Amino acid sequence: MSDDVNAMSFEAAIAELEKVVGQLERGDVALDESIALYERGAELRKRCQDKLKEAEEKVAKLTLDGDGNAVGTAPLDA
Repeated sequence: MSDDVNAMSFEAAIAELEKVVGQLERGDVALDESIALYERGAELRKRCQDKLKEAEEKVAKLTLDGDGNAVGTAPLDA
C-alpha cells in the first residue's frame, strides 16, 4: 500500500479502493481499523475522481476537423 495517494496511478488507486471496500463490507476488522480504512477509502475515491476528471478534460480538448475527425490535441489549460 502506497502511503502517498496523490502519487498513485488511477489503476493502483482503484485496486486499493476495491480492497478497502471489500474489507469494510466483510466487517471483520476492529472499529479503529474500520475508521482508518474508511478514511483511506475516501482519499482513494477522491484520487480516482480527480484522475477521471483530468482524463475527461483532456478528451474535451481534442480538436476536430470539419468532418468531426480528431486532428490533434490542444494543450490542457492547467
